[in-house]
Amino acid sequence: MGYAHYEIIRNGQTIQAGYSVPTTCERTSCNEQIDRGLAHLCGETPGGDQHGCGGYFCGNHLHMNANLAASGFACRACNDRYDAQHPEEDEEVSVDAMVVTFN
Repeated sequence: MGYAHYEIIRNGQTIQAGYSVPTTCERTSCNEQIDRGLAHLCGETPGGDQHGCGGYFCGNHLHMNANLAASGFACRACNDRYDAQHPEEDEEVSVDAMVVTFN
């Protein structure tokens, strides 16, 4: 199976997905042209999973959550839902990825 065009079931409906399937951002009132590829996916799994709703969003409406770093990106609603369910994981995150000292 390639990722250019395939079908998924999301919320009980079969939809076309893949990076060759054009669509618009699913954020209300956003008309940004995107595709239904993995780069625009909320969560890890097309169709939705525990990390995201499976919606497709433009770069302005898809966000990295420091606590979800392993699972990629999520829309604001899914990020907020995760943060509310896991308040103990909220911590100060450094903007520096790494500090290296050379001698």
